[in-house]
Amino acid sequence: MHILAIILQSWLLFSMAFFGGSKLAGAKHQVDLFDSVRLPQWFRVITGIVQIVACVGLIIGYWSAGYAALAGILVGVMMIAALIAHLRVKHPFAKLFPALLNLLIAAGVVSLYADDLSNLLG
Repeated sequence: MHILAIILQSWLLFSMAFFGGSKLAGAKHQVDLFDSVRLPQWFRVITGIVQIVACVGLIIGYWSAGYAALAGILVGVMMIAALIAHLRVKHPFAKLFPALLNLLIAAGVVSLYADDLSNLLG
C-alpha cells in the first residue's frame, strides 16, 4: 500500500509541477485554455501558484504523509473547479480528462494518507 501511495503522490507532484509551471510561464496552450473557459489571465497565474504550493506539500509529504494528504485535498478542490469550468463551456471529454484523472489520483492520495492527515490535524 505504501508503494501505491508514493506512486500516486509522485504522479500528482509531476502533474501539478508541469501544469502549474506552464501556467506561470504563460505557455500558449494555457493562455488559450483560460481564454476558452472565459477566465481572466490573472486567474491562470493564481492557479499556477496554487499548483506549485501543492507541489511543495507533496514534496514535504514524502517525510510527513499528512502534508501529502493536505496537498491532495488542495489539488482535489482545484480539479473540481477545473471540471466545473470545462463543463460550463461544454468542452469535450478529452479536455476534461486531465482534471478528472488528477481528481481521482488526488482522492487516492487523500484516502491512503487519511490516518496521517488526522494525526497532523490533531
